Amino acid sequence: MTTFSVATVPDMSGRTVVITGANSGIGKVAARVLAQRGARVVLAVRDVAKGQAAAGSMRGDLEVRELDLADLRSVRAFTAEFTEPIDLLINNAGVMWPPLTRTVDGFELQFGTNHLGHFALTNLLLPQIRGRVVTVSSGGHRAGTIAFDDLQWEKRPYKPMAAYGQSKLANLLFTAELQRRLTEAGSPVIATAAHPGLASTNLFRSTGRFARLERWVLSLFAQSEDDGALPTLFAAVAAVPGDSYAGPSGFLEGRGAPKLVGRSKEARDPGVARRLWTVSEELTGVTFPRIARMAHESEAADRTGRR
Repeated sequence: MTTFSVATVPDMSGRTVVITGANSGIGKVAARVLAQRGARVVLAVRDVAKGQAAAGSMRGDLEVRELDLADLRSVRAFTAEFTEPIDLLINNAGVMWPPLTRTVDGFELQFGTNHLGHFALTNLLLPQIRGRVVTVSSGGHRAGTIAFDDLQWEKRPYKPMAAYGQSKLANLLFTAELQRRLTEAGSPVIATAAHPGLASTNLFRSTGRFARLERWVLSLFAQSEDDGALPTLFAAVAAVPGDSYAGPSGFLEGRGAPKLVGRSKEARDPGVARRLWTVSEELTGVTFPRIARMAHESEAADRTGRR
C-alpha cells in the first residue's frame, strides 16, 4: 500500500507547471500544492477572473492565462504565446454530463473539451515539455466506447453519461499512444494518467436532473477535493513508468491513498489508440511534432552544460 501524501511531493523549485482548469476542484488543489513546493504554476483557465481569484487564495509563484479548450483558436493562441520550457503539463480541465452542446469548432462538448482540446494543447506544447504530461481520466472510462462512426453524437440520441465515458476513455487511449510516440522518438518525457475516484468537486454541483442523486451519492461515498487530487499529484511526481494510471486504492477505487490501477480492455487496445490519434489529428489539424526529439536533446544538453 502506498503512503503517498502531500508531504511526499518533492521540492519543485525551478520547475514550471501548467494546469488546465486550475481555478477549482482537484486542479486548484494540485496548483496550490505544487506552488507551495516551489514550482512556478500557470493556471490555464477559461474564466480569467475566476483564475485570478483562485491564484489569490494561494501562496507562491502563480500566473493566470486564458485557455478555452472548447475553442481550438484559443488553444493555438495560448500555445503561441507560451514559449518557455514546461516541466509538467497537467491536463485536468473537464466537463461532465452537460446537455448536448457543441464547441466552437462543432465537436460534442465533452469529447471536444476533455479530449480534443487537450490533444491539441499537448502536441502544440510538446517541443517545450521536458518532464511529464499527466492527463486526468475517470473510472467512468469503463462505461465508454469510441464510436468512430459517430464521435460527435450526430446520428444517435444523445446520452450525456455515455458521451462522458467516451471522452474519458479517449484520455487513456491518448496517454497510451502519446507514450508510444515519445518512446519511439527517443524523448525522455513520459505520459501518465490519473483519476480522482469519487471526489466532491464542482463537476458534481449541478442543478440538473441528476442533482439530487449526485448529492446523495456524494454524502455517502465521496472524498474531499484535497484527497481527490492525490492521484494526480502521484502521477505527476512519483517514480512511475510511462503510460501508468493512478487512482485511489480504496473500495471500487472510489477513495483512499493513490496507487497504480487498472483500466478497461478497450483502454488497453493499441489499435484503437492509434486510430483515435489519427482521427484526432484530422479533427484538430494538430500532429505529433517531428521536432520533439531534437528539442528534448537540446534541452538535455543545455541542462548538462549548466551543471
